[in-house]
Amino acid sequence: PGRARSDTEALAHPPPPPPPSRAPKSAGPVKVGAVPNRRLGGVHSEPMATLPGRRARLSSPGTSRLSSEAREELRRRLQGLIEDNRVMIFSKSYCPHSTRVKELFSSLGVEYNILELDQIDDGANVQEVLSEITNQKTVPNIFVNKVHMGGCDRTFQAHQSGLLQKLLQKESTYDYDLIVIGGGSGGLACAQEAAILGKKVMVLDFVVPSPQGTSWGLGGTCVNVGCIPKKLMHQAALLGQALKDSRKFGWEYNQQVKHNWEIMTEAIQNHIGSLNWSYGLSLREKSVAYVNSYGEFVERHKIKATNRKGQETYYTAAKFVIATGARPRYLGIQGDKEYCITSDDLFSLPYCPGKTLVVGASYVALECAGFLAGVGLDVTVMVRSILLRGFDQEMAEKVGSYMEQHGVKFLRKFIPVMVQQLEKGSPGKLKVVAKSTEGPETIEGVYNTVLLAVGREPSTRKIGLEKIGVKISEKSGKILVNDIEQTNVPHVYAVGDVLEGKLELTPVAIQAGKLLARRLFGGHSEKCNYINVPTTVFTPLEYGCCGLSEEKAIEIHKKENLEVYHTLFWPLEWTVAGRDNNTCYAKIICNKVDNNRVIGFHILGPNAGEVTQGFAAAMKCGLTKQLLDGTIGIHPTCGEVFTTLEITKSSGLDITQKGC
Repeated sequence: PGRARSDTEALAHPPPPPPPSRAPKSAGPVKVGAVPNRRLGGVHSEPMATLPGRRARLSSPGTSRLSSEAREELRRRLQGLIEDNRVMIFSKSYCPHSTRVKELFSSLGVEYNILELDQIDDGANVQEVLSEITNQKTVPNIFVNKVHMGGCDRTFQAHQSGLLQKLLQKESTYDYDLIVIGGGSGGLACAQEAAILGKKVMVLDFVVPSPQGTSWGLGGTCVNVGCIPKKLMHQAALLGQALKDSRKFGWEYNQQVKHNWEIMTEAIQNHIGSLNWSYGLSLREKSVAYVNSYGEFVERHKIKATNRKGQETYYTAAKFVIATGARPRYLGIQGDKEYCITSDDLFSLPYCPGKTLVVGASYVALECAGFLAGVGLDVTVMVRSILLRGFDQEMAEKVGSYMEQHGVKFLRKFIPVMVQQLEKGSPGKLKVVAKSTEGPETIEGVYNTVLLAVGREPSTRKIGLEKIGVKISEKSGKILVNDIEQTNVPHVYAVGDVLEGKLELTPVAIQAGKLLARRLFGGHSEKCNYINVPTTVFTPLEYGCCGLSEEKAIEIHKKENLEVYHTLFWPLEWTVAGRDNNTCYAKIICNKVDNNRVIGFHILGPNAGEVTQGFAAAMKCGLTKQLLDGTIGIHPTCGEVFTTLEITKSSGLDITQKGC
């Protein structure tokens, strides 16, 4: 009685039964945020109103002995906590000295991060590695702005001498609050939002030229070699179809109608150039530093930026966001990089591609094949297995069937094994040798252009992630993150196409980037919702969807719990033109055990993207079949078909349409 225990006793004495929880006294304003509930380096937010600091928790398996690899991993993660928090307290919940330190920081109105070693599975291992870092075996073990303060007594001495206050007031030693690596949709959205919130931000963006030498400006894949030029070329093909339809509506013209590839690409590239310029202007207006250099991590908080001339500059930041996106994959066969092009090259190709072989069955492959055929070219699609993997397969086959009926040839169950140049030119001639995936058969064909669309590789393997310990999937190369887009290294985040298990869609990256910046710098807690994200495949007959495919719905909910309503329909605009009755198709998948909630929405028809967008909002609000039935349709439109769905798949009734 009357004697204060030394710091050592917190380690030497066994802990008493845990006392009732109470909040340390606070004599000043304290910012209370999300509580990290984590293995070191992975944060999951949960509400907390009683503690004035942030409590880090470790939930990894307890072990009495650490392997050298596990010890190094633990050391790195501890170092991450020390570097990423203004005040980091390694504590034990029952230790009175730890409590005194917490009360001190609370009285100063300072937010702190706590790791309670007695509340984690391998606290002994943590304390052992921590003692190697600090030469201190006791708790509390305290760091302020990365400076080791020591224990309770030394921290109070520093407070009395004024040293603690100086350390707390010390400005960040980093060049930037945030560096974003990648100038695509997600990266730019995150950077601009962080700048609006008053942070000092840099964007590093560098486009490594494709094997054919194609590169582009600020804005990423979507703006330069994705959504924007793709939709515009799709529109060029639709206009060709509209010209044919117009004769039936009374338009008379005698001139020969033909398509000029060069005029189209020049107009599209001019538009893209204006978008590149506007992105740069927007960054300047928000005081975001834009550096056209290749970023590569060299230390935990340090990055090397290499420009086109090979000149290197180094920058540091408190936090990083990786938004480097993905690039087209190659086949690894003779002649692929030498003679083939990808979507990186197609949209700025200075000459008409002529007779084209499209290799792949992704949405990129089918979209490109569709608009190339739509502007009058001879197009063949070589498919290894199925169309539109990951999408509803009934819809995918209907997409392929429509394309085949309108002139696109399909070579199913074949893969190229060699591409040879027969003639140079713009375009030249290429011989393609392919083999069957089901037997010894081989075939040959001659084409002017071979377009590879066999998937995309995330741009993660050459940016120094291994140097700072950021984990990526060995198989896919994508970055592993938690539900707040945080990697296993606490100050490093990622958004967009580089994320493992997330949708590769521009609006998703933009939403995730904005919300991430708001959480990091604006005190918000909203996370990106990756459920019920709508999308559209801009094939000649567009396919829009939201929610689950029929296959996925059956896998998750079981077939007996589902009801599928469907119908074929004939757009009014197609009737006079005499186009394809009973080709357009609509279906919804309903969960019978959840009030017939719509869990899958699918439409194949003109303007499918515009139709799908509105229904996606309804699905966010919990759309049910009853609500659809009670909605009055707009007549005559394609979207109204969803308000009159009556026939179920299980009934087997005929869904063909006889009139408008």
